Amino acid sequence: MALKILITNDDGIYAEGIKLLVDVAKKYGSVMVVAPKVEQSGMSHALTLRKPMEIKKIKLFDGVDSYYVDSTPADCVRYAYYGLKYEFDILLSGVNKGYNVGDDIMYSGTAAAAFEASSMGKKAIAFSCCAESFDGFKAYIDKVISYVTDNKLLDEWNLYNINFPQNPKDIKITEVGGCNFTTYYDFIDGMYYQTGDNITESNIEKLHLDTACVMNSYVSITPLTHVRTNETVYKKIKNINKNWI
Repeated sequence: MALKILITNDDGIYAEGIKLLVDVAKKYGSVMVVAPKVEQSGMSHALTLRKPMEIKKIKLFDGVDSYYVDSTPADCVRYAYYGLKYEFDILLSGVNKGYNVGDDIMYSGTAAAAFEASSMGKKAIAFSCCAESFDGFKAYIDKVISYVTDNKLLDEWNLYNINFPQNPKDIKITEVGGCNFTTYYDFIDGMYYQTGDNITESNIEKLHLDTACVMNSYVSITPLTHVRTNETVYKKIKNINKNWI
């Protein structure tokens, strides 16, 4: 049975990366695209509440129903599921031009769309690549799909984050690294700009981390989780107020 695939991104529905992902997905099932009208990078899991959204069906991809939503990637997934009643089997998000690894995952609209779909009980994968080009994705996406399928990764868990270096040499299963950028603010022409420098080199040998993995030219596949409770601390302190009135 062909998969019912939902595709979104955070670079906007007219971005090059989503076109590449649609072309790949069409080989594996029927596809619907619901993506932001304009770029929504760094919007994380934001939603539009208590104000209207512009939503429009457009003709953009051959043989694919496509809609833009003038809101965030998470809202795009929500509209597809709750608005269009699209019972998709899997959500594919991306391909983001720029890695989503380490702490950047917290801010990523690409990853947030996958989290939203996963929270609905759907399978979900976020795809990102290096900012320089999509060459790594083009060269390795079929190998990655075979790897995910052959190893039944989506049977083990429903939420993954996958990053492609520019010239992949293999695939590794990883965990989320830490902060891989410094942060500072530049004051230019009366305005402040937030920027930073890549500091992944300090952990470059730790190939079990997604941050170091991609810098060493490996495709990084990371299972993500929604859990925000620190279970170790919870078990330690859960009875602290048992005698309180």
